[in-house]
Amino acid sequence: MDLIDIPAKTREATILELREFSRKLVRELGFMRTTLADSDLAPSAVHAVIEIGMAPGISAKQLGNTLRLDKSNTSRQVSRLEVAGFVERRTSSDDARATELYLTAEGKKLQKKIDQFATDQVSNALRRLLPVDQQALLRSLALYADALAQDNGAQAPGAKPDAAPILEGYQPGCIGDIASLHARFYSEHWGFGAFFEKKVATELAEFASALPAEGKALWLYVENGRTLASIAIDGDQATGIAHLRWFIVDDALRGSGIGRQLMTSAMRFVDAQQFGETYLWTFKGLDCARHLYESFGFTLTSESEGGQWGTRVFEQRFSRKRANGVTSRN
Repeated sequence: MDLIDIPAKTREATILELREFSRKLVRELGFMRTTLADSDLAPSAVHAVIEIGMAPGISAKQLGNTLRLDKSNTSRQVSRLEVAGFVERRTSSDDARATELYLTAEGKKLQKKIDQFATDQVSNALRRLLPVDQQALLRSLALYADALAQDNGAQAPGAKPDAAPILEGYQPGCIGDIASLHARFYSEHWGFGAFFEKKVATELAEFASALPAEGKALWLYVENGRTLASIAIDGDQATGIAHLRWFIVDDALRGSGIGRQLMTSAMRFVDAQQFGETYLWTFKGLDCARHLYESFGFTLTSESEGGQWGTRVFEQRFSRKRANGVTSRN
């Protein structure tokens, strides 16, 4: 199939799963223990040491804001760390009435110990994940952490770099990446096997090796050298018909708008090439995908049950006619 999406879960189911994952993270990272990170300090004290070490000269107020602690709790936390010999206060060079927090030599030793513990903990976990899954995890956690920070009234995060642009044409490694995305998704949700993965890889390799070609184009979203989303137009100028193919978005990018950006690029291309019709094949039940391509003018033209992929599925054909004067739909 050419258009891929996972049926959306209900909001309630998503919330319950996120809550369970959050509880598991809290347990596995040790935040429920009386001490943390192979130290003799409580979790809040460990985080205070980390924040002061990362921002020498931070004020008690700034530390409290970062840790989500009120003034009295922050004061008690800093006092305990002073008594333990890990933190010292210094008068600000800019304002004699203000004090700044710094780690002592012992505090820096403790920070190094905490950092090594955390690094080992994360490293051991990452060994159990494929590189592509590691990148998906980073992106998803970043999005989730930012969303939580905004909802908690945290200070707006600093400016972020622009999202990676949509690239056109073959990029090294894209054939394997796209075939892998298709194979993993269809294996998990429909039980497809090696035959399907081979078919995707073979046909995509033949298509990509012929680029650039009249009426044909490939668009990719790439992060850290790996293709995480793709779409292609395989057009025939003689018939005026274009086939939309290999449209897939990695799970970590769902909801990011990348799929819509790829569709926009593809529809602008077919309209500029003056194709009278663009069609695609997909499966029945992918409602999120259906809403997306219907928003670009596609309509269902036929469906039938088939078993050529190793399991019984309902295949659907969607078609989009080019309207006079219309260049694209957003």
